[in-house]
Amino acid sequence: MARTRALMTKTDRKQITGGEHVDENNRYQAISRVRGRINEELPRDIEVLQEHHPELYDELREIVCDSLEEEGE
Repeated sequence: MARTRALMTKTDRKQITGGEHVDENNRYQAISRVRGRINEELPRDIEVLQEHHPELYDELREIVCDSLEEEGE
């Protein structure tokens, strides 16, 4: 099975992580694209999962919440 993106494409990841070979304008655009997905698309996806597939919603919530808990440690 081919891997797909979650919030970021491979290009987004490369541009956001920066490095000396990444143009600042491209980095800014990648950040903007991901921010748009978080603020505009993710809430809609969450609503669909809550209503139509609560089990998948719970999986997503567990991953996000576990990550937040690990950051707090």
